[in-house]
Amino acid sequence: MVATFARIPGYNLTEQIYNGSRTVVYRAVREIDSLRVAIKLLKNPYPNFSELLSFRNQYVITKNLNSPLIVQTYSLEPYQNGYVLFMEDFGGISLKEWAVKEGNRLSLGEFLEVAIALCNTLDILYSDRIIHKDIKPSNILINPETKQVKLIDFSIASLLPRETQTLVNPNVLEGTLAYISPEQTGRMNRGIDYRTDFYSLGVTFYELLTGVLPFQSNEAMELVHSHIAKAPRLIHEINLQIPFVLSKIVSKLMAKNAEDRYQSALGLKFDLEKCLTQLRETGEIAGFEIAQRDLCDRFIIPDKLYGRDKEVQTLLQAFERVSLGATEMILVAGFSGIGKTAVVNEVHKPIVRQRGYFIKGKYDQFQRNIPFSAFVQAFQDLMEQLLTESEAQIQQWKNKILDAVGENGQVIIEVIPELSRIIGEQPPAIELSGTAAENRFNLLFQKFTQVFTSAEQPLVMFLDDLQWADLASLKLMELLMADTSYLLLIGAYRDNEVNPAHPLILTLSEIQKNQATINTITLAPLSQVKVNQLVADTLKCPETLALPLSQLISQKTQGNPFFATQFLKALHQDRLIQFTPPTPPYRAGGWQCDIAQVNQQAVTDDVVVFMSFQLRKLPPSTQQILQLAACIGNQFDLATLAIVSEQSEIETSADLWKALQSGLILPIGDVYKFYQGEENERLVVSNENTTKQIAKYRFLHDRVQQAAYSLIPDEQKTATHLKIGQLLQQNFSELEQEEKLFDLVGHFNLGSELITQKLLKRCKP
Repeated sequence: MVATFARIPGYNLTEQIYNGSRTVVYRAVREIDSLRVAIKLLKNPYPNFSELLSFRNQYVITKNLNSPLIVQTYSLEPYQNGYVLFMEDFGGISLKEWAVKEGNRLSLGEFLEVAIALCNTLDILYSDRIIHKDIKPSNILINPETKQVKLIDFSIASLLPRETQTLVNPNVLEGTLAYISPEQTGRMNRGIDYRTDFYSLGVTFYELLTGVLPFQSNEAMELVHSHIAKAPRLIHEINLQIPFVLSKIVSKLMAKNAEDRYQSALGLKFDLEKCLTQLRETGEIAGFEIAQRDLCDRFIIPDKLYGRDKEVQTLLQAFERVSLGATEMILVAGFSGIGKTAVVNEVHKPIVRQRGYFIKGKYDQFQRNIPFSAFVQAFQDLMEQLLTESEAQIQQWKNKILDAVGENGQVIIEVIPELSRIIGEQPPAIELSGTAAENRFNLLFQKFTQVFTSAEQPLVMFLDDLQWADLASLKLMELLMADTSYLLLIGAYRDNEVNPAHPLILTLSEIQKNQATINTITLAPLSQVKVNQLVADTLKCPETLALPLSQLISQKTQGNPFFATQFLKALHQDRLIQFTPPTPPYRAGGWQCDIAQVNQQAVTDDVVVFMSFQLRKLPPSTQQILQLAACIGNQFDLATLAIVSEQSEIETSADLWKALQSGLILPIGDVYKFYQGEENERLVVSNENTTKQIAKYRFLHDRVQQAAYSLIPDEQKTATHLKIGQLLQQNFSELEQEEKLFDLVGHFNLGSELITQKLLKRCKP
């Protein structure tokens, strides 16, 4: 019967064991040697790129994981328009299914045995630097006879030690919403690391012990808000049979901030084994102090903000006023690296509560000639969010946008091409020139923006690095502030790089003349006390012990948070900060710093010079590719970078990998995963749905981009830009040249000196 659903040459399919929304799994026997296997297929006969990517990612990550605690992967083969994955079949069923068969509740002893096995599994992932990102009962298999436990489904897993979730609609978030960690929602101002799996494990434990999930809702945004802001009922209150200490363990796993959770799977395992030992010896579990053996040997600098409580509160209060109908601008001023973006990102939580939208764009230090660039980025971001909503919602947006822009939709589409995917292609607009065209565009953009600002959905727009904004952007900003309710416009700029005659300052003055509300938050350097707290939290030591190191860091970095964290990372990379394992019964273990050696380090107090030195530690090929990426911009894509480096995309991505691992560049989205492993050429693109998407990245910080650019010798910068412009012109189609016109012109302008010299040589008799 099952074989009618799929025919796999060389295999006899015996049973369908899973039928999900995207995949189906069969039990089968390999004909050649009677090996029992599980076969996983994509259900969609014409899978899209995302489906193929996640399927392939599972194979790339698990093929080298030879552990009895993880389902073994045998091979990945092309099948019809997609893939077929062959895996080990050890007779397991999902933990979810098994729990139901056992009467919807495991015994305490059974639960602890399963939980301890899962701790061992997570410790393996930790050792191999893998983040699973989808721990849940249906991804945990158990053999009902042997009680052997194995983890499955690595389709969204990551090989990077840290990821940053981009802001997307909750309906398309990676993972399973009921089990997802707060940081995986992209609305917590926190990065994703191995501790995200601890939160999901906590939710799994919660469900196994109580029979219910901690948060239940049919609405995606409500679940997101619960994960980031609500405390679930304690499990010993739901199930009176659960000992209080076990309830505390689960609550610690489910802490909102990763630094408050368990920090190691072995620390968690120690507590669970203590519970199991007590249960076996006395029949009950007595209370004890948890997490006493919870040591982590991975160097992690906390994401939390230090010394910014007042500034964050000012920002949140402004959002509350905007939610009631106000129009406000908040300016966040301060030196580069002072933490402006980190403060702004704290506004995510209340936006979720108010069902609002957060969009952002950034002006680029090397591309100041591109008009409206940050506005375009922000609204491209918004279009991507809208396109993940339901068909009915998209139709509503289409009607509202068309009502607002009338017959001039093409004017906006020319600036934001993604809009055409919502409102469709529009007829050409009447051609205007000069001031008339500018006035029409500004009026249309104002009406277009107002579509997305309402009491039901206030809009927060963050424009970063306003000191590099073009005049057209500043004029548009002035217009939006004049008449757009339910809008919070946040602008960040370096106040040390502007003077009273700077266009930004003049524009702000005009906005204030029109009675618009502008509040300014000026971020000062961190005090010695706050730097000390950062160092103490990083090294997991008392603040008194951290003082000698933090004084040195504070002195060298002048209290600049970005510089301070990069300095700490460099000390660890240079082995001046090291982890000492515990040696029972005398030494507890922990982080040690050789302060004498640190004092002898000749460290520059110029952050760009410092970051340049760090970049030089990377392989030469990685340094070279980052130099070219810095010329392209703060954000760049793999296709363009491959053109200018005169390599294939696979070779280019390999050169980028070390920079990704070190966190100096960050992926935007998950397309970068396609370039992991050696299976790239096997991606099936035999139908229109599998059009290959482009991997995109961004620099961790402007200072990293600046440092990478500084690695190009000054005498070669002109030639580098000229060559980039020529390569792009030669390789771009006419449409691409039109879309990237400002980029091309920018590179040729920077290389104009050489063009002039060549022309002069030709003109000489």
